[in-house]
Amino acid sequence: MTRKPLIVGIGGTIRAGSSSEKALVRALARAEALGAETRLLGGEFLGGLPIFDPRPGDVGPSQQALAEAVRAADGIIVASPGYHGSISGVIKNALDTLEVTRDDARPYLTGRPVGAIISADGWQAAGTTLMALRAIIHALRGWPTPFGAALNSGGAGFDGAGLPRDPKDAWQLDTVAEQVMEFARMTADARTSA
Repeated sequence: MTRKPLIVGIGGTIRAGSSSEKALVRALARAEALGAETRLLGGEFLGGLPIFDPRPGDVGPSQQALAEAVRAADGIIVASPGYHGSISGVIKNALDTLEVTRDDARPYLTGRPVGAIISADGWQAAGTTLMALRAIIHALRGWPTPFGAALNSGGAGFDGAGLPRDPKDAWQLDTVAEQVMEFARMTADARTSA
């Protein structure tokens, strides 16, 4: 790959400083350290995204911005809180909005590595939410990374600088970013040589 890969982060909650958005920022920082250009579509962006309407009609500016970011992405990292055993509504709405790419040559998440990060108050919610997100990534034709991060936000959490207090959490987030980068480079190289 001769250019920097673009890794797009989609995640967080509408609450500023959420643990899922902090986790996503940490993973994107690792991707940058590995040579990526990154773009964050965090909680503030997601909170302003209209509810996806599948009927034919106009695509709003924020929906278009999401679609364009995903179209340009070499890899994606999605971070969601675990709400009642599954992903949050704002994350599901963002992923549903990718339906506007259905007629693209490379629709949805096709051919892109997608890292999954879950932050939940308890291990059971983290595990079930991670499984749900990975199933959605598959349905959108993405390639989930072999490792998905499941953080127990009821545990150590993040310090004032937004860094994970638990070294295991930092390792998980770095591993997700590293795998997205590795797959992004491999798929870009394969497209270039084809």
